[in-house]
Amino acid sequence: MARPMWSYPNRWVLVAIAVLSLATGTTGEAATSISQKGFVQVDQVTISEILDVFYQGETAIAAENLDRIMALYATEYNYHELKQADIRKIWRGLFEEYRDLSEAHVFSQIVKVGSGSNAIIEVTCTGNLSGLSKTSGLRVPIDSWYEEVHYLTREGGVWRIRGNAGDRPRVLSFGKAPHPLF
Repeated sequence: MARPMWSYPNRWVLVAIAVLSLATGTTGEAATSISQKGFVQVDQVTISEILDVFYQGETAIAAENLDRIMALYATEYNYHELKQADIRKIWRGLFEEYRDLSEAHVFSQIVKVGSGSNAIIEVTCTGNLSGLSKTSGLRVPIDSWYEEVHYLTREGGVWRIRGNAGDRPRVLSFGKAPHPLF
């Protein structure tokens, strides 16, 4: 049996694509697979902690538990001027409109920038979010992203989704849509 990529002692572990999926199809069942492309520049413990953030997100979304989802966001969350309260409204609206939300995250890079309490984890990710419309019953693409960087910061002893790493232009470059949910 293959050894999980994050169990290798090498700090510059070559991992790579960790696919975290809330659902396979429309059942809401979680599925995870790992491929050997891309790279990770963090230790095993940090990889496990970061993956756990996304696993917790999967579980909370499957349960439609808004409070558990919001617990994954940093207190000072800010993504292109969207704050925690804005994200709460977005998730609430998604749960009102859709059921059996399904998401996939494909990680191609996990890098730690800075150190100590100022450390930030940058997770380069490609993925999507879809759900069954409560109106039409059809699976609808809600969001998709390519090579988006998710920023996480340490807060209360755990990694939380931060939003932007720092100052960002107010206007996104052509062809780049915001991806605020994770």
